[in-house]
Amino acid sequence: MSSEPITNDNDASTGADGTLYFNRELSWLAFNERVLAEAENERYPLLERLRFLSISGSNLDEFMMIRVAGLEGQVQRGIDVPSIDGLSPSQQLAAIRSKLAELAERQQVIWRNLNPLLGAQGIHIAGDERVDESAYGWLREYFLEEIMPVITPQALDPAHPFPFISNEGMGLLFNLTREADKAKIMEMILIPPAMPRYVRVPGPEAVYISMASLICRFADHLFPGFKIKGSGLFRVLRDSDIEIEEEAEDLVRTFRSAIQRRRRGKVIQLEIEEDFDKRAEQVLLEQLGIGDAMVIKSDGVIGFDGLSEIVDGEDRPDLKFESYSPRYPERIREHDGDCFAAIREKDIVIHHPYESFEVVVDFIRQAAMDPDVVAIKQTLYRAGNQSAVINALIAAAEAGKSVTAVVELKARFDEEQNLMWASKLERAGVQVIYGFVDWKTHAKVAMVVRREEEGYRTYCHFGTGNYHPVTAMTYTDLSFFTADPRLGRDAARLFNFVTGYVEPRHTELLSIAPLNLREELYERIDFEIAKAKRGEPAAIWMKCNQITNRAMIDRLYAASQAGVSVDLVVRGICCLKPGIPGVSDNIRVKSIIGRFLEHGRIYAFANGKAMPSTKAMVYIASADLMGRNLDRRVETLIQIKNKTVHDQVLKQVLLANMLDTEQSWELHADGSYTRVEAAGEPFNCHQYFMTNPSLSGRGGALEAGAVPELALRKGAAG
Repeated sequence: MSSEPITNDNDASTGADGTLYFNRELSWLAFNERVLAEAENERYPLLERLRFLSISGSNLDEFMMIRVAGLEGQVQRGIDVPSIDGLSPSQQLAAIRSKLAELAERQQVIWRNLNPLLGAQGIHIAGDERVDESAYGWLREYFLEEIMPVITPQALDPAHPFPFISNEGMGLLFNLTREADKAKIMEMILIPPAMPRYVRVPGPEAVYISMASLICRFADHLFPGFKIKGSGLFRVLRDSDIEIEEEAEDLVRTFRSAIQRRRRGKVIQLEIEEDFDKRAEQVLLEQLGIGDAMVIKSDGVIGFDGLSEIVDGEDRPDLKFESYSPRYPERIREHDGDCFAAIREKDIVIHHPYESFEVVVDFIRQAAMDPDVVAIKQTLYRAGNQSAVINALIAAAEAGKSVTAVVELKARFDEEQNLMWASKLERAGVQVIYGFVDWKTHAKVAMVVRREEEGYRTYCHFGTGNYHPVTAMTYTDLSFFTADPRLGRDAARLFNFVTGYVEPRHTELLSIAPLNLREELYERIDFEIAKAKRGEPAAIWMKCNQITNRAMIDRLYAASQAGVSVDLVVRGICCLKPGIPGVSDNIRVKSIIGRFLEHGRIYAFANGKAMPSTKAMVYIASADLMGRNLDRRVETLIQIKNKTVHDQVLKQVLLANMLDTEQSWELHADGSYTRVEAAGEPFNCHQYFMTNPSLSGRGGALEAGAVPELALRKGAAG
């Protein structure tokens, strides 16, 4: 666990008024409230509502394991650095625990509302009353053959020390009396993580029994000769942050050791059933050494994240979002699938998940097979379990090409996966670089050097998301392909910086954090301030995931005070307070929560003309406006010069986000969010992108009129 203050987005100055900023942690919890609200959204299909409930559980687990664990570590170490809003770590923990208790109760209320609705649709979860005699027989056989050989009862007595319960571990405690001598015995069964959380009973209706309920139901087979006096289900969350010392000599070995330590981190939260056996509960609390950990008692579901198994396992298209198949860009089809020919003709932006991630994979695959390609360089932050990108890089190396992969070991919860990929890449002959010890390489960049008639040409891919084929199906991100020589030179400078620590003296269209990305954004904001002071059009449009950095917030406050119109689409944490008289009157903040997870980062500046215009300065980035992204990560900010791509990013992607009313929440000065109400006809940006091809990828086969032009008029597409 890191001893560095986790809310390290404050500037050096400490005299700022905390009332000008929202607390980062509470803002994140407000985001998860909006996620929970989607589980209550009656416009959504029933299983999708259940999915949102599951997502809220997964989100809160990570929040506990990382953010709350970090604050507790600060309190234990006596670190008293205040947050951006002036709260000490202990004050933040008190406020967080109060809000977490509210959210936990709200989850159970939503569950109690959804469960009968699912039952009415023939999906019964943990419904013992639905189990008839034949189903009971099947369950008994399943338990004896599939479960009993895997689980291991462990007696808890002086001869059997209390077993270690790993992070996210679930288990059952049984309070037993031996019938022969009436001796009292406590037994524990840890549920292996590889086991399903829910078991579907065969039959025309979907009946699910939780694994814990199934073990309890047939516990007499585990404990013959014992009388079961009581039992209880529990779940443990542990501190999961990883601390890496800057002087680490072997980064790979250090991370392997740190991953093992994470599984054994301090207990942060314990969830137990409301009717947990009292004697068993006392033993559990004593043996775990709970201390300051949060204990949540529940009379409903424990571990909401497990409900995703039911959502994914049920083949009920009538209860899910209408299936959607991403488009493959017509531009590339028109070139017979030749990515290089399409990119050479004109820059192109692929808008995921509406356009297929397969284009990115094909770009690397084609480079691997093309005899004229001499070199491939790529950053890898998260690549997924079955990454076609990794396999393409391996194929390229085996074909004799020069292949360099920058693998980021510090990608939270993907460290183990990335270590595995790194080993596989190295065995294939790829030059694997791990980047900086103290900075994460978060930039998403690939460059391909190809031998052509005119000489060597560099093709580049810059992404706002990861090279991860699974998340690319649900995360909205941008993939920018270009053969612009300026960006090719910039990409080469970036890789030299990461692999050889050669800091570039200048770049042409690319800004790099932590070198000059912050300064580029400052310069653009200051330019808008100067325009506003001269009475000229001045506006800033931004779309990102989080805004927490105080210096950047203060710059946006200064823009508002100068009369610049500032519109922000911030999906998650926002420490900036809009609508404060005299401070942020001209700032509006909204959050979009819907079918897809908004993930792309876009920064646009009016540049002296009314927005949106062809004169606006438009950038896409891998970075959010957080201290870690601006100062402690390698990130990219790319200026978009191509007219068609510029129009797509500004007048299609960003504008549609501004116009959305069906999935948008407005942030108010008091920290509350309310759903945006459509002034006219409702507009859903996700639906718009699903039904309209992108501007740069549509190709000549689609007439210009095939893409409705959006107008800056709420809810209107004209």
